[in-house]
Amino acid sequence: MISHTEYARARLEQVSRRLHERVYPETRPAEELVVSPPVGRIGLAGAERLDFRPARLGDRFGPAFATYWFRVGATVPEAWAGARIDLLWQSASEGTVWRDGRLVAGLNPHHGEVTLVDAAQPGWLGCWIELACNGLFGTSGAPVELSRCELGRFDPAAWRVACDFELLRCLERHPATEPSWSAVLRRELERFCDSGDPAILEELFERRNATHAPALVATGHAHLDTAWLWPLAETFRKLQRTLGTALRYMDEYPEYRFAFSQAQHYAWIAERDAALWARLRAQVAAGRVVPVGGTWVEPDLILPSGESLVRQLLLGQRFFERELGVRCREFWAPDAFGYPGQLPQLIRGAGMTRFLTQKLSWNRFTRPEHHTFIWQGDDGSEVLAHFPPADTYSSAADVDGLLRSVRDHRFADPVYRGLLLFGHGDGGGGPTRGMLETLRRAGDLQGLPRTRMGTPAEFFGEVEAAADPLPVSVGELYLEYHRGTYTSQAFVKRANRECEQGLHDAEFLGVARGDYDRAELGRLRRLLALQQFHDILPGSSIRAVYEDAERDFAVLRTGIEALIGDGPTPVNTTGFPRREVAGDRILAAAPYAAASEVEADDEVGIDGLTLENRYLRATLSPDGTLARLVHRPSGREVLAGRGNVLELYDDDPVEFDAWDIDPYTLATGRPAPAAESWELVTATRLRAEIAFERQLSDSSRMRQVVRLDAGAGRLEFRTVVDWHERHKLLKACFPLSVRAPMATYESAFGYAERATHYSTAADRARYEVPGHRFADLSEHGFGVALLTDCKYGYSCHGSALRVSLLRAPKSPDPEADMGRHEFAYALHPHAGGWREAWIVREAALFNAPLRWTRLDRTEPLAAVQQGELVLDTIKLAEDSDELVLRLYEPHGGRGTARVRLGVPFRCACRTNLLEEERDGLAVEAGGVIVIPYAPHEVLTVKAS
Repeated sequence: MISHTEYARARLEQVSRRLHERVYPETRPAEELVVSPPVGRIGLAGAERLDFRPARLGDRFGPAFATYWFRVGATVPEAWAGARIDLLWQSASEGTVWRDGRLVAGLNPHHGEVTLVDAAQPGWLGCWIELACNGLFGTSGAPVELSRCELGRFDPAAWRVACDFELLRCLERHPATEPSWSAVLRRELERFCDSGDPAILEELFERRNATHAPALVATGHAHLDTAWLWPLAETFRKLQRTLGTALRYMDEYPEYRFAFSQAQHYAWIAERDAALWARLRAQVAAGRVVPVGGTWVEPDLILPSGESLVRQLLLGQRFFERELGVRCREFWAPDAFGYPGQLPQLIRGAGMTRFLTQKLSWNRFTRPEHHTFIWQGDDGSEVLAHFPPADTYSSAADVDGLLRSVRDHRFADPVYRGLLLFGHGDGGGGPTRGMLETLRRAGDLQGLPRTRMGTPAEFFGEVEAAADPLPVSVGELYLEYHRGTYTSQAFVKRANRECEQGLHDAEFLGVARGDYDRAELGRLRRLLALQQFHDILPGSSIRAVYEDAERDFAVLRTGIEALIGDGPTPVNTTGFPRREVAGDRILAAAPYAAASEVEADDEVGIDGLTLENRYLRATLSPDGTLARLVHRPSGREVLAGRGNVLELYDDDPVEFDAWDIDPYTLATGRPAPAAESWELVTATRLRAEIAFERQLSDSSRMRQVVRLDAGAGRLEFRTVVDWHERHKLLKACFPLSVRAPMATYESAFGYAERATHYSTAADRARYEVPGHRFADLSEHGFGVALLTDCKYGYSCHGSALRVSLLRAPKSPDPEADMGRHEFAYALHPHAGGWREAWIVREAALFNAPLRWTRLDRTEPLAAVQQGELVLDTIKLAEDSDELVLRLYEPHGGRGTARVRLGVPFRCACRTNLLEEERDGLAVEAGGVIVIPYAPHEVLTVKAS
């Protein structure tokens, strides 16, 4: 025999194709193949009433996201009696198969075979097909073409041999396979080709690994974005297809385990498909479908407020416990765009101790050093973290995928084991039969990692049981990618900030007035949580998704306004005391209380383009820039050059248009055209405003009002832009007379400090960073904060602090950010550092103007009287009328706080984020709760 590797491999590939052709030795074309006109997303009952016409192979269907219903059938011959009969379908799109009024399984390019009956009876066999004119990843715009529709008799013996042969063939040819083992495989597979004896294959599967081998736990998964390249309405049908397929395969593969996240997805099934919900619940009870994540959706984790992240966890865990009797133990965020430093504390507060992600494998400047490690949050809370070593949450579970888990594993890790998430994802779909067959065979086969199907809990449990010393990573996990998501789709960022504040205010006012509407607040909280999904809020979805978002935010605003109500009383809805200009009056208020008029103790002076109060003197230039700013209490010049310089950048990423700001963009910045005119629009003793008009380009225009109020420590820039650009980025730049190696940015219940230089690769990666309501640059004794009301993208290099205002990406939404925008930002110089100046308070007040509504009390409903805690949220408990307070330590300090309640109560205790009671708290006379706190701690207190 002449041995030649390439000839042999070509022959093996040919034989593999022929073996797969034998899986359906007989097929029959559809005798009935009729189709409806295009319709909306109607159910089977509605489809049965439609008119139908004949269809044939080669027919095309559209437009994008249209639905067509097919009725398909053929006669099962006597010779097929007792055999499994599959529908064989291909349309390069998604679809759902229905039979006898019941969802059978989903169709897509990877799932083109659907079992109609396991043991056929001779006679007519038919089904319905709900065809969606979109693929797993939305639509290319091209028509959908039907290329296959027939029934096939399944041969299980042929299928087993084909799967055996294919796995061994792929292992033989893989470059990571040890050469001598590859030679044995090649020789034996050729011998099988000569003889056709399946015993040859069976003998090869008896070859085992040595004592030490990498280990994998394989869990089925179908990462399904709640919206992305398809609208929300299509997500429900994707859920039906994905779950229908997964549940069907569980009947065939009892060892199959499927991890399924996002309580919202479960809720949609429960609300709209009772039969599928019953099947799903049964498999959850059996331990085959595994709820993971503990959140309402898989949210973006960078942009939502700390309280929004708490509500994601509270809504999710309560749903899973109420509806399914389970509490998730693994926080599941495989596709989020970064992870704040307070997240481990929140994860643990919601009853979870484990964390899974994959996205950091996308880092461009540095790579994560470990796949399994302890992630320690800002407060010291720890969770067991794992990045699947295959660097994907959608592994094909083939030989290459299994071996990649070994090749890319960080060998410095003491734990040489990994979790393999397999199945088609992003658009759903999930595992295929071929994947399950591969994993069934892989086992301990020589040359592959020791692999078994199991659950994430089993994997994490094995790591914990091994008790190996694990490396520790401290603080935020910054994603070195997708920096444009802090700015894209500005309207959704603004609406999110407004609705976060609005729901916060509605809860407080409901408690204070005694009209707390738990049901309506819950409905609105769930709707806001949906908008915070990690492809909606970041701005990375198609136009239809943002049409849905506009509708949903309108519902939110209407609902919030109804809960708050109009009224004659100005109310302070923050946990800080305040004074504020309101027309020709000064209003003052204690925390969480109604405001009243007080005497003015300051006035604003105006001299041409110079504005002045007791704290600031601003010299404005006719071109709209800030020529000079003096902090009067310290006498310090704030600026090192002209401030409020509006800059336009070329912003056309190499890929991921809506997601990315590429490094080259930094070198393209240029000042926007100067203001054409200015006018004094407000000149009272309490407020001065000068408006500047400018043409940003031939197609975009800006009006900016610079405001200084009496008694204010900030200079405000209230801005309206009519924006019609292509691949442009608009920033505002403030060169500051401050030198510091680190700048500070607010994050969820905390802050992140990031370098102002490019000394290391990690520093260079942070050329655009996220922040919430403020960014600050402080040196010893003095600093400057930049406050924003709806912006999240910042940068600071040297002493130049910038905020990103608008982008203009064209994909996946060609209309992204086009049109009118309103936003405000402010410069707030301060003596001392940002902690001493309580910039957290200034940012909160800038984002929460007085609410004009109904409230009688001028005494605080609750207030921190001693200690450096922020009283962030006041609400009622989820299951009772007990009062719940959420507080956090904002500066990294330790102490004991005293919080006074303005309502009667008997006792108080600490709880976790799920409002389960933990430790009792001391109560002093006068309704004061004594609360010890540690650095960066988030506290939940219940009073009853």
